[in-house]
Amino acid sequence: MVATLRVMLDQLVAPTEPEVAEASRELARALVLGAPSGCEVEAIAPAGGVEGALDAVPGLVRVRRVALPRRELSAALQLGVGTGIGGGMIHSPSLFAPLVRHDRVHDHDQTVVTVWDLRPWESPSELPRAVLAWHKAMLKRAVKHADAVVVPTHSLAARLLEIAPALRDRVRVIAGASPLGFAVPTDEVGRRRSLGVPEGYVLLAGNPLASEGLDAGLAAVVASGVDLPVVVIDVEEGHEPAVADLASAVGLPERALHVRGVLSPEDRAAVFGAAVAFVAPSPRAAFPWRVVDALTLGVPVIAAASAVHDEVVFDGGVLVSATGAGELSAELGVALAAALGSTAAAERLGVLAGDRGRAFSWREAADKVWMLHSEI
Repeated sequence: MVATLRVMLDQLVAPTEPEVAEASRELARALVLGAPSGCEVEAIAPAGGVEGALDAVPGLVRVRRVALPRRELSAALQLGVGTGIGGGMIHSPSLFAPLVRHDRVHDHDQTVVTVWDLRPWESPSELPRAVLAWHKAMLKRAVKHADAVVVPTHSLAARLLEIAPALRDRVRVIAGASPLGFAVPTDEVGRRRSLGVPEGYVLLAGNPLASEGLDAGLAAVVASGVDLPVVVIDVEEGHEPAVADLASAVGLPERALHVRGVLSPEDRAAVFGAAVAFVAPSPRAAFPWRVVDALTLGVPVIAAASAVHDEVVFDGGVLVSATGAGELSAELGVALAAALGSTAAAERLGVLAGDRGRAFSWREAADKVWMLHSEI
């Protein structure tokens, strides 16, 4: 008998969160590549969306398209009404899944969902009301009906159990990673020229209106005294002026700032390829995707100490503790200046980052997902 793992890939055909879309694609690829003997992978996706998007995951045995488009399917999942998805062994790289009553023992139905970010519970004011309501409703449904909830770090697992203690022993830790084969491309210089970014800069990521400490990161570069440009990526379209305002407020010259949006993995790797350091000031309880990118590519990491950063960065970078935003900027600045103070210091941090980066792998994550479903 063949065991079919049914993976929710809504984010591939109708992306709403770029990081989750990338994680969905990479996990699905790894699940196909690492499928045990007698196992196969099927995709579940809403109607409509981007044509051919699922071609990015070769090796799927079939694609099950439900009748509802993503928005209507999202509402149906929130209410727990019929969706046409059916049962079986379902894995979702998000909370987007049919969280309804099912019989795991007799019908062998099981549903596993994933939580990457606790912003709906820790920074609810940053989200639209409808998005906030959906996430909270889906976690409540997960508490009632999920066979397991995956989170990427032990610190997030502990915090999730504070929010939803009824999950108890159903929480599992499986980390994310950079895309399979993530490496600085051979045409990196040309890609950077096309993006209009210089060579040799301090790199940051995030949005100015979120609790990601972007202002502290920009202030840290100024405090460090290093005379280098600053590149900020992952900025949502339309928020570029807000980043410029933050930079101006901390004294960073406009000519030194380069703001870019969400990039393809190849362009992102090219941008990391010319970064002399990556500064991560965010205290958020969320998986730090760009920190993992920096570690994977051996870019020196200067990060604000937090439960998540302490666990992810560990000994692969410099972790800075502070009690307030002003102190954090100053301490990050000191650490950045020290990291770039000599070629030897920068090279040492790069080696430490690369060593730590090898701890994150989608192939390993996929093996753990297969093991999890076999144990449920």
